[in-house]
Amino acid sequence: MNTKFLLYIFKRLGMAVLTMFLVIAITFCVMHAIPASPFNAEKALSDETIAALEAKYGFDKPVPVQFLNYLANILRGDFGLSTKWVGSTVSELIMGGFSYSMKLGLSAAGMAIVVGVILGALAALKRGKLLDKIIQVVTTALVSMPSFVIATLLLIIFALRLGWAPTMATQPGGMVLPALSLSLYPMTYITRLERSAMLDVLGQDYIRTARAKGLKNTRVIFKHALKNSMGPVITYAGPMMAYILTGSMVVENIFSVPGLGRLFVNSMLRTDYMMIMGIMIIAAAAIVADKSTVLWLSKMTRPRGSVILSISLSISSGFR
Repeated sequence: MNTKFLLYIFKRLGMAVLTMFLVIAITFCVMHAIPASPFNAEKALSDETIAALEAKYGFDKPVPVQFLNYLANILRGDFGLSTKWVGSTVSELIMGGFSYSMKLGLSAAGMAIVVGVILGALAALKRGKLLDKIIQVVTTALVSMPSFVIATLLLIIFALRLGWAPTMATQPGGMVLPALSLSLYPMTYITRLERSAMLDVLGQDYIRTARAKGLKNTRVIFKHALKNSMGPVITYAGPMMAYILTGSMVVENIFSVPGLGRLFVNSMLRTDYMMIMGIMIIAAAAIVADKSTVLWLSKMTRPRGSVILSISLSISSGFR
């Protein structure tokens, strides 16, 4: 068993390394397939100046040599120099934006998990009643709305019309609306997962035995049912974080969050090839890590035969 588990771990690590290599190679080739030079957008630059800049960044070397040098630098944690933010390295800029994106992502994940678990548990406990129907209608409506539409509506209503929240994320309390915009979509999935898991747990024999022994309903729910229904939610947390971190580009621009999403959009507009490649590699690494975590959890828990876990894994895999 231990040998099989170690082989599985090495296999997953090998697949992750191969995936990251392909992402780096494809990203590098796409950036270099663009006919324009990253310095062509600059005004009043002579051919000699452009040639000097290309030599400084290593763009004058053959493409295979550039790729090998770039790959070697990545292994050392060096993503190169930004071609537009003069004097700044790609790693420094990414780390500065990553802190904001991580703060936003953790806030959104916390909202989604807490509210989703509560709504899902309530829907399961009130199955078929008015509250259950209302929760299902609301979650269905929210899951059909993209995050940028929700973000725009929240900005117009709560920031511009009512004035209850600031319009920019850098102001005090400015992270509330962006986090809420990103949390509503995964919250609907967590609500559905928790409702299905809670209904499955409530039908188990040990729940009926606990109630037959005279335990209070609140004790049965919180100590037994709720705790044992959290498995799918925990499993889903990995893909949810990947979605939040990589799917917040529009939301960050709407609320002026100085995170990775806004940095990526600005890099695209300013044709900063080094920055674009660095952000895409970091985003891909986050997704690969989250997917590997989900598969590892499924390997650890699948022998128990949990049907709900299998359902949660299939939903998580198709989330994006």
